Amino acid sequence: MSESQQERGRVVELFDGTTLDGWHAVPRLPVAAWPGGPAPDPGSAEYLAAASSVGGWSVQDGAIVGTQSPAGSGLGGYLLTDDRYDDFRLTYEVRPDWPADTGVLVRASDLGAQGFQVLIDHRRSGGIGGFYGNGIGGFHALAYGVDVARDESGRPVGLVEDDPATTLEPVTAAKRALLSYAAPAEEFFRAWRWGDWNEMSVRCVGAYPVLTSSVNGVTIYEVDTGAISHPTYDRAAVAALLGRSGHIALEVHDNDEPMGADRWAPDAAVRWRNLRIETL
Repeated sequence: MSESQQERGRVVELFDGTTLDGWHAVPRLPVAAWPGGPAPDPGSAEYLAAASSVGGWSVQDGAIVGTQSPAGSGLGGYLLTDDRYDDFRLTYEVRPDWPADTGVLVRASDLGAQGFQVLIDHRRSGGIGGFYGNGIGGFHALAYGVDVARDESGRPVGLVEDDPATTLEPVTAAKRALLSYAAPAEEFFRAWRWGDWNEMSVRCVGAYPVLTSSVNGVTIYEVDTGAISHPTYDRAAVAALLGRSGHIALEVHDNDEPMGADRWAPDAAVRWRNLRIETL
């Protein structure tokens, strides 16, 4: 058990601003969609390609920078804390390019690909601050999607709400119903700073965690993972898989066939700084 878990109320800096000490990178391997679900074929071309990269992780100008590696390869990866954490409030500043599909996983397994994800899907039809069950049932909890507004030259200039009529990934009533709280869309769009650093936080508490996300001090979403109902989500099986504590994992997404470069542009990056965790 890490020292940070033993001292409740202690605030731990997860990033020293200079090195990746305390972190390690792993591939974004395919995993079963839920505990006990059909396992991926480790000999498949998809699996072998994923295993060939851990993403590109570096420190630049006092920030952790995540990219696909090689650039434009469409291959992702995770950067995991060496330590594991149970109940906490995690705060970080993030600055993703457009488009860049990223997020933070909490209670993550050693693979990185299994855990509760706080979405930072900074791309068309993405969601920011919502939740996804990576490798633990695939539940998707959010109330609205995002798109980008462009100026006359076509340059992206800010986030707007995704149009349900043309969306790539519909926000359904079932997704909204998983949430115990959702801020109105206009509150999120007022809070998010385009082309700048945004401070986000996630509070994670409980054996079946209640997760609460915020953006620049505005509470955006909450989900009670012990109470949600989803066809492939079994809270007891998930708790048995992940345990009571897990890693924090930063994500660089791969490019799948439906979205391709609309999910992660060839030269895109996501940047992180001021990562700190308060144990609760």
